[in-house]
Amino acid sequence: MSYRQLAEDIIKHIGTEKNVHSLVHCATRLRFTLNDRSKADKAAIEKLNGVVTVMESGGQFQVVIGNTVPEVYREIGEFTNLLEDSAASSAKSGEESTSLFGKFVDIVSGIFTPLLGVMAGAGILKRSLRHLYQRKMVIS
Repeated sequence: MSYRQLAEDIIKHIGTEKNVHSLVHCATRLRFTLNDRSKADKAAIEKLNGVVTVMESGGQFQVVIGNTVPEVYREIGEFTNLLEDSAASSAKSGEESTSLFGKFVDIVSGIFTPLLGVMAGAGILKRSLRHLYQRKMVIS
């Protein structure tokens, strides 16, 4: 599937560009802030060839694509006005925004939320191995 086709399909299943309040991207994800979450078809987006998964975190609808996200983002910008609208809305929301500490907390929680399961699993595994070692059930 081409980047253009993937971009068009994502926008179609998000509920068209009119449902998107803002759009930004990070290294692997398109991060949408939606006007109406109920219009987005999460299952249909997850089935698209080129989409790894879809997550909702920190008030954002995140489409995980992988390393090709800049190309898909660029394609979205070519056939929609979302990139210009996102810049204008983020400038507007910057005026109405929360405190600097609130922004920091939002960023940190957005980064670490997907990692919590992995970190918890690693901690449980480490404690279990330590417990077995103390009982001499495992030789180092």
